[in-house]
Amino acid sequence: MNKWRTSVTERISYGLSDAADNLVFQMMTTYLLFFYTDVFGLTANEVAILFVVARTADVFESLIIGMMIDNTHSKWGKSRPFFLWYSFPYVIFAVLTFVTPNFLPHSGKLIWAYVTYLGLGFFYTAVNLPITSILPTMTNNEQETTLLGVIRQFFGSSVQIIVAVFTIPLVSFFGKGDQQKGFLGTIILFGVISLILILNTFFHVRERYSNEEINHQPVSAVWKMLKQNKPWIIISIVIFLYWLTTSIKNQTTIYYFKYIMHDEAMVSLANSFTLTALIGVVAIYFVSAKLGKKNTMLLGIVTAFVGQLIITFATYTKNLPVLFTGILINCIGGGFIIGLVSIMIADTIRYGTSMGIQAEGVLASTDDFGVNIGLGLGGLITAESLQLSGYVSNKAQTATTISAINLNYALIPLALYVIMFLILLGYNEEKIKTAIK
Repeated sequence: MNKWRTSVTERISYGLSDAADNLVFQMMTTYLLFFYTDVFGLTANEVAILFVVARTADVFESLIIGMMIDNTHSKWGKSRPFFLWYSFPYVIFAVLTFVTPNFLPHSGKLIWAYVTYLGLGFFYTAVNLPITSILPTMTNNEQETTLLGVIRQFFGSSVQIIVAVFTIPLVSFFGKGDQQKGFLGTIILFGVISLILILNTFFHVRERYSNEEINHQPVSAVWKMLKQNKPWIIISIVIFLYWLTTSIKNQTTIYYFKYIMHDEAMVSLANSFTLTALIGVVAIYFVSAKLGKKNTMLLGIVTAFVGQLIITFATYTKNLPVLFTGILINCIGGGFIIGLVSIMIADTIRYGTSMGIQAEGVLASTDDFGVNIGLGLGGLITAESLQLSGYVSNKAQTATTISAINLNYALIPLALYVIMFLILLGYNEEKIKTAIK
């Protein structure tokens, strides 16, 4: 029996770390563009530039945080102390991001948006990247690593669904018709819960397994290993494409229902169908045992593509039952994809160790790196397409703008799933298994 078995409490606490981060993260990916354009008062073009600047900064921040983890030596380990050190500033900046400083001129509000959103991006990376980097140090048992990854994504996806479904009702509850107050009250609630859950992870999760015979290498040696770690490169690209797809689709959802279906309240109902992502997440543990991780993720991509194909048909026909069916199927596939991400990254970390380089922080940064680049480019595509199509907030939209919304919500994600599938075909799972035995 493997002596490094994690306890039930530790497994749940590890999973709740992703739940904590997603309380804020889902607010960003789904509602921040809408908040900035329709509530805060920025133009779509200003938001597009902000997203590009923020995500560019996040690329470097991911690598910096990764190197900070690799060079941390504390009584709590390398990754674990980051939950303690950065949880408070993370929540503070989350709240400040959704504050609307009406006492400032437009230029001042724009500066406020830059400072708060850039700060939120940095501290999000500081509390999220350790969730991935700590995983291969918790156990060296492959089956248990998969279980921990599934538990993490189960809680993470559950909270994504909660935020997606209940944000608009909570905004209405706290704001009483004032969306500025509503969004602020909602993020304060989510922030407090997030803080409690992150600290819970710090107190209950432990780092146990690492190759003490391998010292962390200089950046030049790590870079050489990264170029030779083809599985890491491939999974990094897949992560980027997944979050690019998710960003474009999620940020367009509220515009689709508000301006095309003319029923903003339908957003919560549509998002409730994302509950089916949990089916894919839970199934990973059983399906991957038979098909392997690569084939399980390929299955997820195909499932997501089929769901998106149905969504595309329903988008242009405005058929709600068919649309919800497509969302349901798409989310099952998405559960397979995102649930396997941290598990497969853990494998690439061990693969790197087999080359004589232990750099769990830098290798784990690919998760946040892909998220940040995907969200940044997705935000740019969505915001710029709205700007170029002549979008004006809270007004009836032109045929050109309607076409831009449909394109982002349906066709672009459809094409990205095909690219994702083709890229993942090059992932050599057997090579990893042979190297880390």
